Amino acid sequence: MKVNIQLQVGETVGFFVAFALALFLPAGTFAWIAGWAFLLLFFGFYIAVTLWLFVHNPGLMQERLRLGTPDQQGWDKALYPLMLFIPFAAMVFISLDAVRFHWSRMLAWLQVVGALILLGSFYLLFLTFRENSYLSSVIRVQEERGQTVISTGPYRQVRHPMYAGILVFMVGMCFLLGSWYGSLFVAVFTILLARRAVLEERTLRERLPGYITYMAQVKYRIIPYVW
Repeated sequence: MKVNIQLQVGETVGFFVAFALALFLPAGTFAWIAGWAFLLLFFGFYIAVTLWLFVHNPGLMQERLRLGTPDQQGWDKALYPLMLFIPFAAMVFISLDAVRFHWSRMLAWLQVVGALILLGSFYLLFLTFRENSYLSSVIRVQEERGQTVISTGPYRQVRHPMYAGILVFMVGMCFLLGSWYGSLFVAVFTILLARRAVLEERTLRERLPGYITYMAQVKYRIIPYVW
């Protein structure tokens, strides 16, 4: 499958600019080491995964560039933009909290722990990308790509390892950037993510052969032994 490289580059640059503005404009300064560390870690991972997909799975790379398709579930057309908005809103709030107003006081070693948590989330996300060639950004069954149930790798532990990785990422972001109050956004995001997981499974049960059997085999959605 031919990949739209120009679109991918534009998306990457756009994300970087949006992230930088969300972090440094509310902070009121570029002299924020944690902010730069977060940007470098996140976009280092983002670019590395993009290059990996370009070489090993261009079909998935192209699929993830498709935002809004005729067969995307109607409820997801409302929910997905909101889930994109919340992390950016969290970055704005965290910047105000940790840098401009100093509402939170977090020890430096906890910020280092946050960086390690962030790296752990990247590893889980990469394993998910590597295992699932149908990891679309939107909720739809990719009949034209012959989508099947994935039950290997991290999918042996939870049914939505991508969501698990995103939640770990959100926690790591709050710690690295030094904001206790950022956890409020993590809580809201977790509720929305859980709702999306439930609705997604409803779609997959109805339209993806074998998914009901998979659900019986893997009991937990996002957090092993919890939910």
